[in-house]
Amino acid sequence: MSAEPAIISTSGLSRRFGSLVAVRDVSLTVNRGEIFGVLGPNGAGKSTTIRMLCGILDPTGGSGTVVGFDIATQPEQIKERIGYMTQRFSLYEDLSVLENLRFYAGLYGVRGARREREVLERTGLVDKAAQLAGTLSGGWKQRVALACATIHQPPLLFLDEPTAGVDPISRREFWEQIHALSGAGTTVLVTTHYMDEAERCHRLAFIFRGSVLDIGTPEEIVERRGLRCAELVVADALAVAAALRRLPEVDEVAHYGHVLRLATLGGADPQEVGARAAREAGSAVQSSRPARATVEDAFVSMVRHEAA
Repeated sequence: MSAEPAIISTSGLSRRFGSLVAVRDVSLTVNRGEIFGVLGPNGAGKSTTIRMLCGILDPTGGSGTVVGFDIATQPEQIKERIGYMTQRFSLYEDLSVLENLRFYAGLYGVRGARREREVLERTGLVDKAAQLAGTLSGGWKQRVALACATIHQPPLLFLDEPTAGVDPISRREFWEQIHALSGAGTTVLVTTHYMDEAERCHRLAFIFRGSVLDIGTPEEIVERRGLRCAELVVADALAVAAALRRLPEVDEVAHYGHVLRLATLGGADPQEVGARAAREAGSAVQSSRPARATVEDAFVSMVRHEAA
């Protein structure tokens, strides 16, 4: 029995705007039911990529299929079968929550109060149904946008920087809803530059300057980068940080209050490297402990080395 085909598959996907190459040779495979994160700094090409996958922008090179339809020749069939939510609140602020929901239901040919009620309950919007959308806070607006994007129960949901400008509590609640959707069978592709959100995805693609740097689970990407990390408390953090940055085995030094977070490459022990640098700076390590290398560590390392 053959494996189920990927819900998104691209090969060498590219997009130019005149002489600017916004997306360069992006090849992705997204499996059904997973949460796939596209991670990159502002201007990396994330939104351009997602707009091509949604059938909004025509690619200038490469090929791909989304929900079984060709990106270049069947964009309308794709649009009918996906949900799409952007970082901007794109709903009608002078309509109520329920009126917005009914408007999008009508666009997708969805009928029946039962479906409206199901979506309102799932997104926690029952008590807000009669409220004007424009009077809601950022977190509640986000819920309305998600409700409208999923009213037609699409098999694939695109989220383009969905939590930009949203408070941490609302962001956590939003991600709980995303995992609930995924658990029910919806595939989710999300673009973000929040590293803690990247850790919540099943798999990731790192994009920088329009190109894919790496693809894999968060654990695979971190492991391939080969970083070792430690947190150090030192007497003169600025002097020790300067000494550390001169060492070839040091990949990153960052200040977190009174703590220095140190990442090393090539298997070098960051605690030993930190102690040596502190002595050279005429200081001493007061305390140190190993730290887990994160997706943020791997991403910053990859982007800096690629830029250099």
